[in-house]
Amino acid sequence: MPDHDFAPLSSAKIEWQNDIPVAVDYADPYFCRENGIAETDHVFIAGNQLAQRFRELPPHSLFVIGETGFGTGLNFFRAVECFLQHAPADARLHFISAEKHPLKRDDLQHALKKWPHQSLLRDALLQHWPAAAPGFHHRELLPNRLTLTLLYGDCVAMLCMLNARVDAWFLDGFAPARNADMWRPELFIQMQRLSQPGTTVATFTAAGFVRRGLDDAGFVMRRVPGYGRKREMLCGVAGNNLWQASTIRQPSVIVIGAGLAGATVARSLARQGIRVRVIDCGEIAGAASGNLAGVLYTTPSAHPTPQNRFYQSSYLHALHWLQRESFPNSPQHGALCGVLQYPKDERLADKARAALNSGLWPGEELQALDQDGSMRFVRGGHLSPPHWCRHLLDHPLISLHQQHVEQLQHKNQRWQVLCAQSVIDEADHVVLANSFDAQRLAPVNGVRLKKIRGQVSYVGATEASGQWREAICHAGYLTPAIDNLHCVGATFDLHDHSEAAKDDDDHANLEELRQYLPELWQQLGGEKAQVISRRVGFRCQSTDFLPLAGAVPEQPAGLWMSIAHGSRGLSGTPLCADLLSAQILGLPTPVDQEIIDALSPGRFMLRQSQRLRGTHQ
Repeated sequence: MPDHDFAPLSSAKIEWQNDIPVAVDYADPYFCRENGIAETDHVFIAGNQLAQRFRELPPHSLFVIGETGFGTGLNFFRAVECFLQHAPADARLHFISAEKHPLKRDDLQHALKKWPHQSLLRDALLQHWPAAAPGFHHRELLPNRLTLTLLYGDCVAMLCMLNARVDAWFLDGFAPARNADMWRPELFIQMQRLSQPGTTVATFTAAGFVRRGLDDAGFVMRRVPGYGRKREMLCGVAGNNLWQASTIRQPSVIVIGAGLAGATVARSLARQGIRVRVIDCGEIAGAASGNLAGVLYTTPSAHPTPQNRFYQSSYLHALHWLQRESFPNSPQHGALCGVLQYPKDERLADKARAALNSGLWPGEELQALDQDGSMRFVRGGHLSPPHWCRHLLDHPLISLHQQHVEQLQHKNQRWQVLCAQSVIDEADHVVLANSFDAQRLAPVNGVRLKKIRGQVSYVGATEASGQWREAICHAGYLTPAIDNLHCVGATFDLHDHSEAAKDDDDHANLEELRQYLPELWQQLGGEKAQVISRRVGFRCQSTDFLPLAGAVPEQPAGLWMSIAHGSRGLSGTPLCADLLSAQILGLPTPVDQEIIDALSPGRFMLRQSQRLRGTHQ
């Protein structure tokens, strides 16, 4: 998909008329001036027979609603209220809505004051409302019950990249006469692609070209009485009336690895109601995830390639996880007080300035500090990875087992985990989240993992440095104190695989700090800075700098991996975890298809095959 499909967004321009929000650019209100709730109930709830369908859902079912035009969220709130009132307690609703001009948080809050009976869900939506960054924004608002995925951007472009099976469509948005660009044949074609037999559609308009377009796309449409002054509206069904509800899979899952990758996968699955067994030969976060502190930030870019969109989406998604989990909640866990980033050279300064001026990063998330390319991640911060991993694994559906996995084998449609030639466990699915060791258990052709040694120095806090609140990234990084220790680091060595800490590396870390941030180096003690301790770890990184997250190729179904997060484990692992749990359980995916392809472990085999074909041509 072209980069321009992920172009900068402009927030909705709102004019308030008698407390009714009206879109200035379309001269159209967001809902019926007389009674917005009654209109939504008539057009979308009754038009899709939702109350009856929710009552008839089988156990562990999944119902997916697709919408064009989220607006103020009125349709969303009414659908959720109907679902919670009528659906079985173990059913799940996934609401997917495209929005080209999202409301600013203040405008949304103002609009939602009209629906005080929705206070709990309203507060959850406002708390997790995404800033206007293009792409997918996945929000789990009620665990194992309600998920909202907002698709920020052109409606057709976003739906083209969606993986989902929709059960009911809310064809909304501003009137066709005022927003003709949305109501086009390509939209109806994508709606049909994402539907199953019996999927319903309802819309407030009865325009002839809309009916003909939906008919041509494969929906059987009919005119029915409209709401209020609108004499008619449209309802329809895809293909035939033999609609069948989808059920959410309830598999058994083993996760190998108890670092950031494994802990996030386990927690994501547990939140979906899945029991997970985590196996690791060492302690929680005992390998590369074991540093005292890490920095939560990313690398902004002016170019919305799949790689750069993953960096942005995963960072924003990690912030959503932390907010949802109320972490960090003590000084020992870290703090989200912002991250300052200073480019180490002019090339990176140019890249930073371009990103800041691109419009792809909302000002609520990223702000320029100066004209030199320095910037501030407003909601970033520093975290203790071991504490974060322990928090994630502390769940009644997650059990931890300390064993060394010798090999895997697939037998009778299940995966068996072997230790010393004996089966220690088996499950429908196994997720490899064990860094380099994943290649030993399930080699992937074409994959070359880089082993990058890093030594971080733990430097004693001084009276001056104890006042620092924001983490800083430059050529290296520097964190505020945790337990009176600052993390200064880290070295980056592709060729040295020694596990022993070195005094020279501590000197290199402090020298780098002196070179780039001399004032802070002085506050840390300058030449008298005290290195209290140090730690050596090995980053696992792919050759294209993206993690491997997805199904393991050339293996029987049910084998997955989440590895090679490099130095971005804090920001990258939550989104990869939600992607894997969606794929394992058959849920709508939290990212677009291009990002899924970019993360797939099979991408290297595909590239290798393409190179070979090119060689023989």
